[in-house]
Amino acid sequence: MSSSLHPDSLTRDELRRYSRPLLIPEWADSGAQERLKAARVLVVGAGGLGCPVISALAGAGVGTLAISDGDTVSTGNLHRQTLYTTADVGRPKAETAAARAQQINPYVQVQVLPALDAGNALHLVRASDLTIDCTDNFDTRYLINDACVAAGQRWVWGAAGGLEGMVSVFGPTCTLRGLFPDPAGAESCDSIGVLGPLLGVIGSLMAAEALKLLAGATFVSAGTTLEGTLLTYDLMNARIRRIELRPARQTAALSKSIL
Repeated sequence: MSSSLHPDSLTRDELRRYSRPLLIPEWADSGAQERLKAARVLVVGAGGLGCPVISALAGAGVGTLAISDGDTVSTGNLHRQTLYTTADVGRPKAETAAARAQQINPYVQVQVLPALDAGNALHLVRASDLTIDCTDNFDTRYLINDACVAAGQRWVWGAAGGLEGMVSVFGPTCTLRGLFPDPAGAESCDSIGVLGPLLGVIGSLMAAEALKLLAGATFVSAGTTLEGTLLTYDLMNARIRRIELRPARQTAALSKSIL
């Protein structure tokens, strides 16, 4: 989290809106809701994972949601990308998702950003308190990895395809490049398919990790995050596994074009 983060007080309307999480002692007593209101989150990718993440964080009361995606809505997206309707086909995902997030919670400031690339990755990451990788290709995932490593920030990562998904929190010692140094053979939903609920589960887990990180050390001290841990979910067998990751250096040089 940025050291410049200063919790803001909650209005009477916000206290009513967030009354249920504020009934949880660990959440209320740690000032988590106020910290959430003061936070800025970068969500890269407004597709199958981005939709549940954006919905959850908007509803939870993240102060500023910055959404980066250069794609448009297609008919094939609709079974799993729940922020969109048939009428949205052909519209930019980032703009449409931002409008829906604003409808969910008018107290959230929503910003539409261009697609993340080598020229803007480091700037977008540094301008945010937390980055959430909801993308579906390794080129962009590695850019996010490299920008977050260069900025010295943790980030939330998730992936899903077919009937299985994964979630983790990466940081200085455990990175995406350390877990997947060579993505050769990696497949996407476009080639292996996916069931919509799987993305809802993985996206919700990603949003939960983001909320814990944003809530601050006092709240997290009551539990733990997935930093240094890979959580896998097997939809077909309803099985969840936790795999501890070994700390490792970056296995490849940072993308020089972002530095």
